[in-house]
Amino acid sequence: MTLTRALRAALMPVLFLVWGAAPAQEAAAPAPAARDHYTKREVQVPMRDGVKLFTAIYAPKDTSRTYPILLQRTPYSVYPYGADAFPEQLGPSAPFQREGFIFVYQDVRGRMMSEGEFVNMRPQRAASGAAVDESTDTYDTLDWLVKHVAGNNGKVGQWGISYPGFYSAVGLLSGHPALKAVSPQAPIVDWFTGDDFHRNGALWLPHAFNFMTSFGKPRPAPTRAWPKTLDHGTSDGYEWFLRLGSTAATRSFTKDVAFWNEMLDHPNYDAFWQARNLRPRLRAVKPAVLTVGGWFDAENLYGALQVFQTLDRQSPATDSRLVMGPWFHGGWERSQGDHLGPVQFGAATSDWFQTEVLLPFFLHHLKGAKDPALARATVFETGSNRWHRLEAWPPRTATQAKVYFQPGGRLAFTPPPADGGAEAFSSDPAKPVPFIEQVAIGMPKEYMTADQRFAGRRPDVLVFQTEPLAEDLTMAGPLKPELFVATTGTDADWVVKLIDVYPDGFRNPDFREKGNPWDRTPNPMGGYQQLVRGEVMRGKFRDSLETPAPFLPGQPTRVAWSMNDVFHTFRKGHRIMVQVQSTWFPLMDRNPQVFMNINEARPGDYKKATHTVFHDAARPSGIGVGVWSEKQK
Repeated sequence: MTLTRALRAALMPVLFLVWGAAPAQEAAAPAPAARDHYTKREVQVPMRDGVKLFTAIYAPKDTSRTYPILLQRTPYSVYPYGADAFPEQLGPSAPFQREGFIFVYQDVRGRMMSEGEFVNMRPQRAASGAAVDESTDTYDTLDWLVKHVAGNNGKVGQWGISYPGFYSAVGLLSGHPALKAVSPQAPIVDWFTGDDFHRNGALWLPHAFNFMTSFGKPRPAPTRAWPKTLDHGTSDGYEWFLRLGSTAATRSFTKDVAFWNEMLDHPNYDAFWQARNLRPRLRAVKPAVLTVGGWFDAENLYGALQVFQTLDRQSPATDSRLVMGPWFHGGWERSQGDHLGPVQFGAATSDWFQTEVLLPFFLHHLKGAKDPALARATVFETGSNRWHRLEAWPPRTATQAKVYFQPGGRLAFTPPPADGGAEAFSSDPAKPVPFIEQVAIGMPKEYMTADQRFAGRRPDVLVFQTEPLAEDLTMAGPLKPELFVATTGTDADWVVKLIDVYPDGFRNPDFREKGNPWDRTPNPMGGYQQLVRGEVMRGKFRDSLETPAPFLPGQPTRVAWSMNDVFHTFRKGHRIMVQVQSTWFPLMDRNPQVFMNINEARPGDYKKATHTVFHDAARPSGIGVGVWSEKQK
């Protein structure tokens, strides 16, 4: 849900609810005032069915040359409205505004000032049978722009982050010959399997609820006003959501939020969700594509990886490239990208990306500038804080290995012994494991790198870790947990977290304690347990997201899935840790641990259960990883 600076200011209450805290302020890069160098006009662009979409066009005052069009389609408003109102900045970053494009922003169908009916993640015509979809709206918009906007050179680029990233990805399907280059950034591709609102069927509760109770409210007529946000009356999301008693109780707040109720009415991966899966449509793509994502994006890391990998598989002739940096959601546009919480990345990675990658990509394809010869995959290696130019992602030369759970809480790359045994823990939905130590009403972006010591000290969290590493070890590609488990209940969630444990004597000279600017003592961060990747498999979906199945109490069962990719180096002297738990609250909704439709559960349905994770030779629980080194490049 990344927005322009001006729009973020207008929608700060919404962002507070979604992110759990006000977004950090960043220094704006110097750029000429937009109104000094651009003219603005607002138009209603007609679609093929007669619906008109509100569109703001900013054209350079210098008419001595022609310019390409750079389009963003958004459900978040093309604020500021009014022919004399200008945003602080045009385009993705200050260099774009200085370079000169015809910048176009459009409210998508049914949102803000555009006509028509809004449909969340509107299915493509092939899936819905409708006469129009977002790709036809994109085509009609592009066709009108190239024919009616003076001074354009006949070439169009499109970009957007998060929901606008979805519209950019859909734009790839428009087929309009003027569309030459598209950058889907943190795009949504599937809201049930891994983007935003669900992870393998588990509901990402505060993120989805806080967002939809504002964004999802009806808009009877075109408006410039953003819907009011829900007042929780507290900043403590853990207590607020726990007091609700169940996911079903959220409906008392969403009587006028149709999509939230539709979400709860579709607890499995049925036709409702499958029609909103963009991946099957990504074929025969003609424009050049630069997909962008962040390793610490709590919302759409999945979408970025999936768009790139799907194009690789289904549209091999497409000029498709990937950039993955050390960023939170949209951090490459609204932060310097030099840190997340106390974890430092060694440089202003966002500035480098904007000037050396994104701008050259569009200049080449839209203005005929020199080919920047971007790598197939430009990826940042966290832990060692280095950029790499790779010919593929994941790297083809990575060696597949598995790190196994061992008796006594150990972790090793060798299989466990025949008599390795098992670990058991009691899971109580009434006292779920928090997902972050701080108090927040939403989903703080820092949770993606947060210290996990608070969780590992609980009796309902299993902890396995290696000895201090004798040399650096780099993991590259997806993580593939394979757990052999049993439960006394008939359903259970299995959360696996990969953690980088810093040495006890580690000191970070670049970090200062927030709130203590006068304290110049470096934060030692000794023993810090940095979350590298965490994900869940809702147990009933272990074999099929479409057809859930219960566990048989006490029966050992294999639960395996694929987690989002990592590119992380565990440095010499660090430890690799894995934590396993069954609650992660309120980040994800609570599982009653009884096989049922969780979205209809009542408070009395939630039951304690004992869960067991086996780690012997016959049932070797662990995580499959790709191991890579610079020599394999």
